[in-house]
Amino acid sequence: MKRNVLLAVAAVAWAASLVCGQDTLRGPDGGTSTHVSGVVVLAIPGKPFSARTTTEWTQTLADGSTITKRLDSNLARDSRGRIYRENHAFVPASSGQKSPLNNIHISDPVAHAQMYCYPKAFQCIVTNYTPQTFFQTQPTGSFDNGNRFLARESLGPKTIEGIYVTGIRETTSVNAGVLGNDQPLVSTREFWYSDELQTNLAVTRIDPREGKQVIQLSEISQGEPDAHMFQVPIGYSVRDDRSPAGNGAVITRKPR
Repeated sequence: MKRNVLLAVAAVAWAASLVCGQDTLRGPDGGTSTHVSGVVVLAIPGKPFSARTTTEWTQTLADGSTITKRLDSNLARDSRGRIYRENHAFVPASSGQKSPLNNIHISDPVAHAQMYCYPKAFQCIVTNYTPQTFFQTQPTGSFDNGNRFLARESLGPKTIEGIYVTGIRETTSVNAGVLGNDQPLVSTREFWYSDELQTNLAVTRIDPREGKQVIQLSEISQGEPDAHMFQVPIGYSVRDDRSPAGNGAVITRKPR
């Protein structure tokens, strides 16, 4: 049983690096971008929840000083397996500013459709969607033709807001020279996984190239989310780009 739980947590950990995330920061010249991934949420029916998600990102500069950014967003899954996720922009952690909303992502595993809604344009774009309902675990040991090595260890159990979670730490090392690095490069990721919700409730990533990223779910409710979260916002037009049915058709949801 313990091994099965560890494998389940490890699968979520591996998938976390593949999932769409919170924000992308681009340099002032447009030439450099950094992506910060959010927690993985599977399109599983019968396990509804809603939560507040906080992401704090600390980067250490060459002179030893640090820059810390923060964003807050909302996340939910209903009993049908539909997922609601807000993608916000980072703000300075100590500024007291509210994280600007970039877009809302709604995915529907029954309709096999996903929708991105953009507040600045008052438009939603619908595309095809293949739901993710399970994870595959990356084996420990060497990979990438022996250039990288993955180790995994259990951190044991604890509770987050009264929900039982199990922890795992993954350590990935990259051999010198693989990325132009003159020394081996070591990064770690910690995940606290709820088998009840089948998602992570806390994630910490530490990478010398990107700094430290801490993602925490709070205000967790296991009741049914508000159904309006999964609808097109009033006043937004919808462009259907699904193939072949959508053909770019545009409609607008109006107040009743």
